Formats: sequence, C-alpha cells, structure tokens
Amino acid sequence: MTDLRLMVAGASGRMGQTLIRIIAESPGVRLAAALERPGADGIGEDAGTRAGAGATDVDIDTDAARLVREADAILDFTTPAATVALAKVAARAHVAHVIGTTGFSPAEEAEIAEAARHTAIVKSGNMSLGVNLLARLVRIAATALDADFDIELAEMHHRHKVDAPSGTALLLAKAAAEGRGIDLASHKVTAREGQVGPRRRGDIGFSVMRGGSAVGDHSVLFAGEGEIIELSHRAFDRAIFARGAIKAALWTRGKKPGLYSMSDVLGIS
Repeated sequence: MTDLRLMVAGASGRMGQTLIRIIAESPGVRLAAALERPGADGIGEDAGTRAGAGATDVDIDTDAARLVREADAILDFTTPAATVALAKVAARAHVAHVIGTTGFSPAEEAEIAEAARHTAIVKSGNMSLGVNLLARLVRIAATALDADFDIELAEMHHRHKVDAPSGTALLLAKAAAEGRGIDLASHKVTAREGQVGPRRRGDIGFSVMRGGSAVGDHSVLFAGEGEIIELSHRAFDRAIFARGAIKAALWTRGKKPGLYSMSDVLGIS
C-alpha cells in the first residue's frame, strides 16, 4: 500500500512543526503539503528543514485549494476560523480532515458538521490516545458512581493557550455528563468567586490554570464522603498529539463521509 499523503496546516507553528517531525519518522505516511496563513513566518521555506526534520522538497505555501489536491488527509491544529475555512476546502476536494483545533463556537461546530457530509472528518478535543482512553474510563466511573460523588476537573496548560476550559477538559466533562445521563451545559460550573453558596448536587466543576510551558495536565476527581477517586493524564511532549493525529489519518482510509471521534479511531466509542 502506498504511503498516505498528508498535508499539515499551520506548518510554521509549534504543533505544525511537531507534526512534520513525527511524519518524517512514521511508517506509512509522508508529508505532501504544508500550509500557512498569508504573512506567516516560513512561507517559501522547505517545511522539513524549518521543522528540523531534514529537507522534504515540500515548501510552505498559502494556497489551500491547490495544496489539498496533493493530499489524502489534512492534519489541522490551527484556529477555529482557519479550521472551518479549511473544512470547506477539504469537503469540496473529498479529502479527509483530522481536526485537533479547539475553542469552536456552536455556529462553527455546525459548519464542520455540514462539511462532514462530504468527507470523513475526525475531530477531537485531544488527539492523544491516552486522553481518549481516559475519557472512556471517566464515562465508566460516572456511570458507576451516582451524584453522591461530586465531579471536578482540574487542568493546566502553557501560558500561550488562548481558550479555557481546554478542549480536553470539555472532552472529559462531556464523557462524565454522558456517564451520568445529564446535559453538560446546564451542569457546567467554570467560575466560583465570592459567596457562591454550597455546591449544587450534580454539577461538574472546572479549575483552570495557565503558566510556563506545561503541555497539558488533566485530572478528573470523583469526591464522595470519606474518599476521592482521581483519574489523571499528564502530557510531556506534543508528539503524543501528532502520533494520535497520524493514527486518525490512517484510519480514515476508505471511510465514508461523516463526523468521527478518536473513540471511533480507537474502537472504544
């Protein structure tokens, strides 16, 4: 079987360069195109050389409509607006789209769902295999433990992260809400300050920390009377997200159009 041709969006960014390095060392895939926004650093440079992966003969370019014709799948960890625009390009070209971007509005989510009518899209708040397994465990725990156990999520990321709570925290909270059979939107508590009163039974609370270079730490606590159960994941290297995204891209081979998750990729949905 020929190597899967991958296009990396945001090729000059931290995650884009990580993707390019991991593609270079991964069997079954090759870098076919590297996309950046107009005015970004690195345009016209060899994407592999810029990422420290060695020359690839793939230059960083801004023409998404042209570059997508060189690819079988797109790896995208950019911004919500850029991802939505790229989803439309991928849909027209019937090219698979792996989305690790977070922070979408409901309207943007709807646009991605519409694009998935025309091509396979794998979208997740976190592409790490470990985090997605953690989400499954959180759902099992939330199903087994009733509302006598309060659910709290704690997360920390580097100082440059722009959305809060993180997409991963929301992924884990959604798993907990599904396990409890409740609506996350009506039970989510993202801020506490002042005289807030006692904790409401059934709420799912969030604690958000930002600082330094932390790649991503997430914990889900089930706090009962006299005991606490804690499920955690700590990321030390962005390469784990890149490896998960590549696994997702390989999984899309032969898949019908649709909006898929990493749970589908791992067979634990």
